[in-house]
Amino acid sequence: MKVLVDTSVWSLALRRKEPSAEAEKLAELILSSLVVLIGPVRQELLSGISNEKTFLSLKARLEHFDDLPVRTLDYETAALFYNICRFHGIQGSHVDFLICAVAANNDLLIFSTDQDFERYSQHLPIRLFRFDVQHSD
Repeated sequence: MKVLVDTSVWSLALRRKEPSAEAEKLAELILSSLVVLIGPVRQELLSGISNEKTFLSLKARLEHFDDLPVRTLDYETAALFYNICRFHGIQGSHVDFLICAVAANNDLLIFSTDQDFERYSQHLPIRLFRFDVQHSD
Protein backbone atom coordinates (compact mmCIF):
# COMPACT_ATOMS: atom_id res chain seq x y z
CA MET A 1 0.00 0.00 0.00
CA LYS A 2 1.26 3.49 -0.85
CA VAL A 3 2.18 5.91 1.93
CA LEU A 4 1.60 9.67 2.05
CA VAL A 5 4.60 11.03 3.94
CA ASP A 6 4.12 14.06 6.19
CA THR A 7 6.57 16.94 6.50
CA SER A 8 7.76 15.73 9.90
CA VAL A 9 9.22 12.53 8.44
CA TRP A 10 10.74 14.23 5.40
CA SER A 11 12.40 16.76 7.72
CA LEU A 12 14.00 14.00 9.77
CA ALA A 13 15.36 12.41 6.61
CA LEU A 14 16.41 15.48 4.64
CA ARG A 15 17.43 18.13 7.14
CA ARG A 16 19.03 16.18 9.98
CA LYS A 17 22.52 14.71 9.94
CA GLU A 18 21.78 11.96 12.47
CA PRO A 19 19.92 9.01 10.91
CA SER A 20 16.65 8.10 12.57
CA ALA A 21 14.46 5.02 12.42
CA GLU A 22 11.88 7.11 10.55
CA ALA A 23 14.45 8.21 7.98
CA GLU A 24 15.57 4.63 7.44
CA LYS A 25 11.98 3.49 6.99
CA LEU A 26 11.38 6.35 4.54
CA ALA A 27 14.41 5.22 2.53
CA GLU A 28 12.96 1.68 2.38
CA LEU A 29 9.61 3.03 1.21
CA ILE A 30 11.30 5.16 -1.46
CA LEU A 31 13.27 2.17 -2.74
CA SER A 32 10.00 0.20 -2.91
CA SER A 33 8.28 3.06 -4.83
CA LEU A 34 5.62 3.35 -2.13
CA VAL A 35 6.05 7.05 -1.25
CA VAL A 36 3.46 9.65 -2.17
CA LEU A 37 4.08 13.41 -1.98
CA ILE A 38 1.61 16.27 -2.31
CA GLY A 39 2.37 19.88 -3.19
CA PRO A 40 1.50 21.37 0.21
CA VAL A 41 4.04 19.05 1.91
CA ARG A 42 6.65 20.02 -0.69
CA GLN A 43 5.89 23.68 0.07
CA GLU A 44 6.25 23.14 3.83
CA LEU A 45 9.59 21.42 3.32
CA LEU A 46 10.97 24.23 1.18
CA SER A 47 9.59 27.05 3.34
CA GLY A 48 11.85 28.84 5.78
CA ILE A 49 15.14 27.98 4.09
CA SER A 50 16.99 31.28 3.87
CA ASN A 51 20.14 29.92 2.23
CA GLU A 52 19.56 29.76 -1.52
CA LYS A 53 22.08 26.94 -2.06
CA THR A 54 20.38 24.82 0.61
CA PHE A 55 16.96 25.64 -0.87
CA LEU A 56 18.04 24.64 -4.38
CA SER A 57 19.68 21.44 -3.13
CA LEU A 58 16.54 20.35 -1.27
CA LYS A 59 14.36 21.37 -4.21
CA ALA A 60 16.50 19.21 -6.51
CA ARG A 61 16.23 16.21 -4.17
CA LEU A 62 12.44 16.53 -4.06
CA GLU A 63 12.18 16.79 -7.86
CA HIS A 64 12.53 13.00 -7.97
CA PHE A 65 8.99 12.77 -6.58
CA ASP A 66 5.89 13.70 -8.54
CA ASP A 67 3.08 15.34 -6.63
CA LEU A 68 -0.17 13.42 -6.34
CA PRO A 69 -2.77 15.87 -7.68
CA VAL A 70 -4.97 17.44 -5.01
CA ARG A 71 -8.55 17.67 -6.26
CA THR A 72 -11.56 19.77 -5.29
CA LEU A 73 -12.96 16.72 -3.49
CA ASP A 74 -9.82 16.62 -1.34
CA TYR A 75 -10.23 20.25 -0.27
CA GLU A 76 -13.90 19.68 0.51
CA THR A 77 -13.07 16.55 2.50
CA ALA A 78 -10.33 18.45 4.36
CA ALA A 79 -12.87 21.09 5.38
CA LEU A 80 -15.28 18.39 6.54
CA PHE A 81 -12.49 16.70 8.54
CA TYR A 82 -11.58 20.03 10.11
CA ASN A 83 -15.21 20.51 11.16
CA ILE A 84 -15.48 16.99 12.57
CA CYS A 85 -12.30 17.35 14.61
CA ARG A 86 -13.22 20.84 15.79
CA PHE A 87 -16.57 19.46 17.00
CA HIS A 88 -14.57 16.97 19.08
CA GLY A 89 -12.28 19.69 20.45
CA ILE A 90 -9.31 18.78 18.25
CA GLN A 91 -7.43 21.55 16.47
CA GLY A 92 -5.13 21.06 13.51
CA SER A 93 -3.58 22.80 10.56
CA HIS A 94 -5.19 23.06 7.16
CA VAL A 95 -2.29 21.09 5.66
CA ASP A 96 -2.79 18.30 8.22
CA PHE A 97 -6.44 17.98 7.28
CA LEU A 98 -5.57 18.08 3.59
CA ILE A 99 -3.13 15.21 4.19
CA CYS A 100 -5.91 13.30 5.96
CA ALA A 101 -8.34 13.99 3.11
CA VAL A 102 -5.96 12.99 0.32
CA ALA A 103 -5.04 9.82 2.22
CA ALA A 104 -8.68 8.92 2.86
CA ASN A 105 -9.77 9.67 -0.72
CA ASN A 106 -6.88 7.71 -2.28
CA ASP A 107 -6.63 4.76 0.13
CA LEU A 108 -3.19 5.79 1.39
CA LEU A 109 -1.51 5.32 4.75
CA ILE A 110 -0.14 8.41 6.53
CA PHE A 111 3.45 8.36 7.80
CA SER A 112 4.04 11.08 10.38
CA THR A 113 5.86 11.67 13.63
CA ASP A 114 3.27 14.31 14.53
CA GLN A 115 1.06 12.96 17.32
CA ASP A 116 -1.84 15.09 16.09
CA PHE A 117 -2.51 12.41 13.47
CA GLU A 118 -3.15 9.91 16.27
CA ARG A 119 -5.85 12.24 17.58
CA TYR A 120 -7.32 12.79 14.13
CA SER A 121 -7.47 9.04 13.54
CA GLN A 122 -9.86 8.66 16.47
CA HIS A 123 -12.53 10.58 14.52
CA LEU A 124 -11.53 10.39 10.85
CA PRO A 125 -11.40 7.48 8.39
CA ILE A 126 -7.61 7.55 8.08
CA ARG A 127 -4.99 4.87 8.61
CA LEU A 128 -1.54 5.55 9.96
CA PHE A 129 1.63 3.87 8.78
CA ARG A 130 3.18 1.86 11.59
CA PHE A 131 6.68 0.66 11.12
CA ASP A 132 6.33 -2.35 13.35
CA VAL A 133 3.66 -3.69 10.98
CA GLN A 134 4.57 -5.03 7.54
CA HIS A 135 2.63 -3.42 4.70
CA SER A 136 2.52 -4.78 1.23
CA ASP A 137 0.81 -4.08 -2.09
